[in-house]
Amino acid sequence: MESYYLDWANLLLRWVHVITAIAWIGSSFYFVFLDSSLTPPVDEDLKKQGVSGELWAVHGGGFYHPVKFNVSPPQLPKNLHWFYWESYSTWLSGFSLFTVSYLWSASTYLIDKSRMDWAPATAIVVALSFLVVFWILYDLICRFFGQRKNGDAIVGALVFTLVCVAAWLACHWFAGRAAFLLVGAMLATTMSASVFFWIIPGQKKVVAAIKAGEPVDAIHGQRGKQRSVHNTYFTLPVLFAMLSGHYSFTYNHPQNWLVLILMMFAGAAIRQFFVLRHGYKLGRNRHPFAYALVGVAVIVAVIVWLKPVPTSTAMLDNTAASTAPIDYQTLQVVLAQRCYLCHGEKVQMKNVRLDSPQLVKTNAQNIYLQAVVNKVMPMNNATGLTETERQLIKQWFEAGAKVD
Repeated sequence: MESYYLDWANLLLRWVHVITAIAWIGSSFYFVFLDSSLTPPVDEDLKKQGVSGELWAVHGGGFYHPVKFNVSPPQLPKNLHWFYWESYSTWLSGFSLFTVSYLWSASTYLIDKSRMDWAPATAIVVALSFLVVFWILYDLICRFFGQRKNGDAIVGALVFTLVCVAAWLACHWFAGRAAFLLVGAMLATTMSASVFFWIIPGQKKVVAAIKAGEPVDAIHGQRGKQRSVHNTYFTLPVLFAMLSGHYSFTYNHPQNWLVLILMMFAGAAIRQFFVLRHGYKLGRNRHPFAYALVGVAVIVAVIVWLKPVPTSTAMLDNTAASTAPIDYQTLQVVLAQRCYLCHGEKVQMKNVRLDSPQLVKTNAQNIYLQAVVNKVMPMNNATGLTETERQLIKQWFEAGAKVD
């Protein structure tokens, strides 16, 4: 029964997480577009008010005219909208989902004993430390190098190096699927922490100064803009890490850490293309097509690299010679040794039970997909299902999945 309620918690939290993430990413993408598309105001009255850029747009049957003030407006409006709950809600729902999906059952989903055979409590502490330590190091990098000459390039290189180290460690310490998700959660935590510790506090100081009639320090806007720009480059890598859990050929690869790094790099390069493209349309920079080309080229290279090795004719002949139909009694021995622990009388993970012929017949398609095609079950191969046993399941299924 506990597994059933955990599945519902997982589903509902995932639903909320996706909804809030859409709101946060959507607003982030929009404001990057807005900043990159602003043009100097034409109206003299706007110039006198301190407007540094404006944009005319049409959407949903109406015309919009957003403007951006240089540092601060002459006076604050009665209603001022703040963008932060999108970020906080995304992180809170995401961390809750991570807790329910991985930390709650760390021994099953987080730990791969072939990599690190540690206690669940230890694995949980180390996993959480990724979120905290990466943020601290990222923040220090921004503080020390962000305001220097060529600071953006220095910060970018150091953060990329930091991500590579984190990806290597996560993939060597945790189960592949959990490692990919953990690195994504690490970046997402840093994104939300930037909003919580820098962007919103800086904006509050600006608002307080305006209300008090004091001069506004432009540094708050500069720091907030810097962290916001970093966040937009993190977005596509985070989305890949979150989605990769559905595709075992990525996180089950022997060099899964390199797969993760390359795909994240490709995502950041493609995001750079879209960021610069807004400015190109206004003649501010050269066409950023090279960034998109690099990103796509890296993805294509990964696709070619991960392509399954074709089976030789000799191997096919040997396999054909040993593909005699497998009866249910033979299959049951494998299921009892490898599957009943999580899908038997006492425990039914994901509400799946496999300890009777009828239930095996009902779940035959899922057994084949998860154990043979995707090779994600048993989770982290905790019960030691062998390739020979996977072949037995394959033969049984392809022969008609008979249980009588």
